[in-house]
Amino acid sequence: MVDAEGTVVLRNAAAGALLPAARPGARFAEVTPAWLSAAHPARLPGPRAGQTAGAPVSGLIDGCVFEAHPSLRSDGTVVWWLADDTDHQLAREALRTERERTSFLATASSTLLSSLNLGRCMDATAQLAAEHLADAALVISPMRGQRLPMVTCVRGDSPVSSDAPAAPDDVPGLAEALRGFPPVPSRWIDPSTAPDWMVPAGFGPVGSIVITPLPGHGVAAGALVLLRRSDTALFTEGEEVFARLFAARAGAAMSAARLYAEQSSITEVLMRELLPPSLHQVSGVDFAGGYRPSADHERVGGDFYDVHPAAVEGEASLVTLGDVCGKGLEAAVLTGKIRNTLHALLPMADDHQRMISLLNTALLNSHTTRFATLVLASAVRKGSTVSLRLTSAGHPSPLILRSDGTVEEADTRGTLVGAIPDAVARTTGLTLAPGESCVLYTDGVTEAKGGPLGNTQYGEERLQRSLSECVGMPSESIVEHIQMLASQWVGTGHHDDMAVVVISAPRTHHLSAVNGRTRGRFTA
Repeated sequence: MVDAEGTVVLRNAAAGALLPAARPGARFAEVTPAWLSAAHPARLPGPRAGQTAGAPVSGLIDGCVFEAHPSLRSDGTVVWWLADDTDHQLAREALRTERERTSFLATASSTLLSSLNLGRCMDATAQLAAEHLADAALVISPMRGQRLPMVTCVRGDSPVSSDAPAAPDDVPGLAEALRGFPPVPSRWIDPSTAPDWMVPAGFGPVGSIVITPLPGHGVAAGALVLLRRSDTALFTEGEEVFARLFAARAGAAMSAARLYAEQSSITEVLMRELLPPSLHQVSGVDFAGGYRPSADHERVGGDFYDVHPAAVEGEASLVTLGDVCGKGLEAAVLTGKIRNTLHALLPMADDHQRMISLLNTALLNSHTTRFATLVLASAVRKGSTVSLRLTSAGHPSPLILRSDGTVEEADTRGTLVGAIPDAVARTTGLTLAPGESCVLYTDGVTEAKGGPLGNTQYGEERLQRSLSECVGMPSESIVEHIQMLASQWVGTGHHDDMAVVVISAPRTHHLSAVNGRTRGRFTA
């Protein structure tokens, strides 16, 4: 109890044990902590009273947190009730820290999972760790040959990628972390033994180090190294545990990014094999092709085409164009099998029926439920004309564009392949005069729905009218014209895969070498 003059009037035994000098008659300001003595005048009655008497204040006494609650009596004395608030303060501090860490982990997870690029994921991991967990951070990937790929970030700076010729065994716990083993406690790592490649330039003496694995999907995605300067507090056990929680999220994100990169690389290799080839003139015959998958985000589908040049000069080149039942990647896989099978059957390319029968048998024995339609075209230059043999196996018949604008339908029919034991097809032969073309196409062109009403098929009649406008065009231009009109017809609507191949007899003439003594060549 303290009177209006600031003199201690009374104290109980508990207060005496806490503040031994606060005896009755002592000056309150001289025997109490500054935070408590400074709060006393404001509790006195009169003009000096600046706040409610019951408002508590808090501060430290002998390392413990106390709350002082004032009570103003009618005679002008103030009674200070002191309550130990250390446990509550520690609980509040722990709760605040936990909330901050939970918020950080949520933000970190969102940041790390926002990208499937491994480099950006490593940069984000290093930067987040440097800003929130340490003075500097290193994210180290598994060894690549004799080098360690890593990203280093100092607090306040941008992450820097490097590739150091380092030995993980030189750092206690690093080799184990890269293999996914549990981390070595920070107190077991002597910071003075940190190699030069681990300490950023200008960082200064290292005071403590934490090395923890970055767990991945089945294998470790790398290791996280945290550094603190010698003038910074050492890592506590709780901070090491929290670092492992962060590393678990970072490792999962890096592992997903690495897996995505590997799958993308594999997909890219497979795509290159499945994509239709670019076509050009072969042995005096013009070839051009175009392909559009059913979905704009896909690169392959169920339509395919190939041109196989003749192994011997003067023999026919073989053109194949087909349509596998279905769309997307599953259809593309069967497309690859059919293309490979046809390539293996090239020695018998002069017998279309034989090739179709063998392909049909191969598909029936492959345990697939899908079938395909196919058209084969053998083309060879003879003088200024091109001789064609065409065979359709359940496929739309090729269209012939004559020099006068007439469009004819090739007289070839057959059954589709991969559906019934006997695939029978009829072959027809014809000749292209200079400037004339043969158009092979898949039903994705004629069955494309669109137009003014949005649900009308493009149709064979409309395709033939469009072709009649292409008289005199080179093969590439005819392909582009058909694709443009089909795309305009479809608009933004859904459509099937579309493939077009044009075989043309160029407007060329035959030249002989000087004096006519050597074999001539075709020139445009």
